[in-house]
Amino acid sequence: MLPKRFYAVIAAASLLGGVSTAAASPAHNAHAAHSVAAQAATSAFSNGSFETPTAPPNSFSTFLAGQTMGLWHVDSGSVDLVDNGFWQAAEGGQSVDLSGANAGVLSQTFTTVPGTKYTVTYSLAGNPAGPPTVKTGEVRIDGQKFQDFTFDTTGKTFTNMGYVTRQFVFVANNTATTLTFASADHTPYGPVIDNVQVKSCCNCGSSC
Repeated sequence: MLPKRFYAVIAAASLLGGVSTAAASPAHNAHAAHSVAAQAATSAFSNGSFETPTAPPNSFSTFLAGQTMGLWHVDSGSVDLVDNGFWQAAEGGQSVDLSGANAGVLSQTFTTVPGTKYTVTYSLAGNPAGPPTVKTGEVRIDGQKFQDFTFDTTGKTFTNMGYVTRQFVFVANNTATTLTFASADHTPYGPVIDNVQVKSCCNCGSSC
């Protein structure tokens, strides 16, 4: 995370506090992953605006492969949980940079009804502190790519991230579905997501 932290000191020194890195032992990570899997069998989608846990004020926490943020699980690489005082969130007080020290993969498994359509909506931006200018990644359902995304950070700043809304629809095949966001940017400056929402068509204006 040193490149991101160093740039942030130069570009936004007034916003910075200390950088906190979430760390856990392998045993803790294994227990957390097991707990997530157990909860996923009976849990609805939650924490879509990444309010749990809490990042340090005016800073961010880095989560590594195997660690969790509520029911979100870091599958590989690393991600940053960013406080609204560091840069603008789309909703609530926190957002996620999908590239921590490198490209990260973040997923959540939640209960679904087989055969039912679900709409996934999320806010997309990009870390404007470094290259590439155009951030890239993809969204997956149960490991299958459902949507590529790109975001151009030209002219964007920490106080004006320029979030846009992205959306897609999937049909659940099982009683539990895994939603995954993956960065394709192998730098500390990745795509940023926030305000992820999952709604069945019974709740999104379509017939069930």
